[in-house]
Parts: sequence; structure tokens; C-alpha cells
Amino acid sequence: MLNEQIKQIAERLRELRDVLDLTVEDIAQKTGISPENVTKFESGESDIPMSFICDVAQACGVQPSEIISGEEPKMQSYFLTRKGKGVSMERTKAYKYLALAAGFKNAIFEPFEVTIEPNEKDITLNSHTGHEFNYLLEGRVLIQIGDKQMIMNQGDCIYFDSLRLHGMKALDNKKATFLAIISK
Repeated sequence: MLNEQIKQIAERLRELRDVLDLTVEDIAQKTGISPENVTKFESGESDIPMSFICDVAQACGVQPSEIISGEEPKMQSYFLTRKGKGVSMERTKAYKYLALAAGFKNAIFEPFEVTIEPNEKDITLNSHTGHEFNYLLEGRVLIQIGDKQMIMNQGDCIYFDSLRLHGMKALDNKKATFLAIISK
């Protein structure tokens, strides 16, 4: 059973679609996800990939943090996030996201601190619009972009076109933490 936060995000996704008078098929077409998967994500009974949240946000003219937290960003000149105080989202037991600029209105990219627990057996691949920059803060990961797999160590970074299928898993049976900056 998924956590309550996933169910709340699913509800916000449905409400956003309803407010904008969009059908499931409209969202599917705008995000490149099948209507069946859109319905599955909106049901709250399935993990919701961060890539889908980012794509829906872009398609609907809102920020991903609004979908995650349910609060509209208000700051326009700066937004300070204290250590460990970002907007938290636990997609699965393996991936935990901390949105680091959730209160900044009309941000042109989304920074996240992402923690990967070492219990992932396989890499789950996803894609989304924009580009992504990842800087490994702690641990080691196996990252896959397209068909290419690479090992990243603490201090390594990578920049890539996030339309390409990509994913990571923690290595050495230890958690890994990285800074992810995702453009719109």
C-alpha cells in the first residue's frame, strides 16, 4: 500500500486536470504517457514518477512543487530553504525527494535533493522534458542513460537530455544522495 502523500498528489493531479477541463486523453497526449497510466497515477494506487509530475506541471502551467505540496509558490526575488527543510516527497521506499525551491514562483528549473535507498534490484527508467544535472553528494550509483551504464562516485556529476530514458540505483548496499536540477 502506498503512502498517504502519493494519494494526495494523485488527488491534486485529478483536480488540476478537472479545473483546466482536460480529459485523461489530453494529459496523456501532452505528457506522452498512455491514458491507462494517467488513470493509474491519478488513482493513488500506484507510484507516480517524478518525471510525470514534472511533465504534467509543464503542460498545465504550474510548478511541480504545487502538485507535490498543494501550495502555490509566492516568492519572486528569492527563496531560502534551510538544511533538511524542503518540501518532502517519498515516491517509494527507494526514492525520497526534497524540493529545494518549492516557494519560488515561476522557477525556470527545479532543484531536488534525492536519496536512493540501497534496496532497488533493477534500474527503473523514465524520461521527461528538459535537461537534468545530477551531482552525487554521497555514496555510489549506477546510472543508466539510454543504453549506456556508468558508475558515479561521490563528487561526480552528469548533465543530460532527460528525454532519453534514464535511471539510477544505489551501489554497495548503502544509500546515495544527489542534487538533481531539472529544467522545464
